[in-house]
Amino acid sequence: MKIDLGKILTRSWQIIWNNKVLWIFGILAGFASGNGGGNNGSNSSNNDPSNSFPGGMEQFTEQAGEFFQQYMLIIIAVCLVIVVLSFLFYALGMMGRIGLLKGVYKVEQGVTALQFGELWSESMPYFWRFFGLNFLVGLAFLVILLPFIAIAIATMGVGLACLLPMICLLVPIAWVVNVILEQGQAAIVAEDLTITEGFRRGWEIAKSDIGGMIVLSLVLGIGSAIIGFIMALPLIAAMLPFIFSMMSYESGAPFPPTAWISIVCCVAYFPVLLVLNGILTSYMKTAWALSYLQLTKPAENTPVVVQVNA
Repeated sequence: MKIDLGKILTRSWQIIWNNKVLWIFGILAGFASGNGGGNNGSNSSNNDPSNSFPGGMEQFTEQAGEFFQQYMLIIIAVCLVIVVLSFLFYALGMMGRIGLLKGVYKVEQGVTALQFGELWSESMPYFWRFFGLNFLVGLAFLVILLPFIAIAIATMGVGLACLLPMICLLVPIAWVVNVILEQGQAAIVAEDLTITEGFRRGWEIAKSDIGGMIVLSLVLGIGSAIIGFIMALPLIAAMLPFIFSMMSYESGAPFPPTAWISIVCCVAYFPVLLVLNGILTSYMKTAWALSYLQLTKPAENTPVVVQVNA
């Protein structure tokens, strides 16, 4: 293993603690790190909309069509707003990742004070290359997953059992691509490379120390999962009263006070969770940046000792 894992982990914390402006870029980078959230609906004993509709399924379908026809422009406008906001947040996530890499490199070059505006302006030239690299990798995975999705829909999920070995094979492939992507992103910013050059450079760096990449990925992945679960515990605890109160909630009854308390607690904790996730993201991205610097550091010239026979 070529990388010094202990040095990477300790140095990453020193950098983000002494340069807390990187936390802001970590918060922004979190917008592109993942998405989540599902809506929990309270179901009545009758789940079929046609049974609760006076005219049956035909009238339900007819009036649903009329509703969509009547509010089509509003629906399209809402969809466009969602698309624009999704792109905006993803773009902010890309800028956050670039800013983190740029900040780490400047600190390792001896800069003692980082400025948000300076990092932001210096990160702008890399945006479209960063975006393009992530978009192409995501598009490739989407093309690979489309047949699995089609088979799952056509066979009501039964066909996925036959494809289970291939699905399991996608896990290590996704890991390899993620490591190449991390090193390629670092190379684009550090060496001012194009999209294809960055991906090729990422592959060269990753394969130069496969053992180190495996260990670093495991440490960061398992560690972030544990820390993420701990950070989510207050949110889970705040949601429990809401869940229990809604289990006994009857339609038409006043909204339970405990449910309001849960909602207020979740809203109050959300900014804290956002900051904590930003710190965690900045730490992980800093660790990947330092692994790139270690693996691309020029070998020190060692003096050659020439023995002269007397």
